[in-house]
Amino acid sequence: MELQIARQIIDTLAQGIHPVTGEAMPDDSPYNAPPVIRALHTVARALEGDANAGGSRRVPNAGKPWSAADDSALETAFDAGIPVKQVAQELGRTAFAVEQRLIKIGKVAAPAGGGRFGAAAPAN
Repeated sequence: MELQIARQIIDTLAQGIHPVTGEAMPDDSPYNAPPVIRALHTVARALEGDANAGGSRRVPNAGKPWSAADDSALETAFDAGIPVKQVAQELGRTAFAVEQRLIKIGKVAAPAGGGRFGAAAPAN
């Protein structure tokens, strides 16, 4: 697995989103426990440091919690039709984080068939 894909999965989990289905994790999920969220953000920052070791541009808000102001700015930009890459740059986030946040706040539907990282988990 590529480091960037692993980091995207960690970022998605840290945002409380299932990385395969794109659905919000249930409130009682261990991924929504504050110590787990902090650990995931710490790992994401460490992975970001590895990814940026080659001199690539740092994303200042990667792994940080989204504030109400961030969500409002994201919704306004999305409604105005501003491209995701531009919104990501303005918010100091990755394009992936912006896409996932749009799903979480209900502005776009999760991808059909199981999300960005493969097929949906099999039904029990």
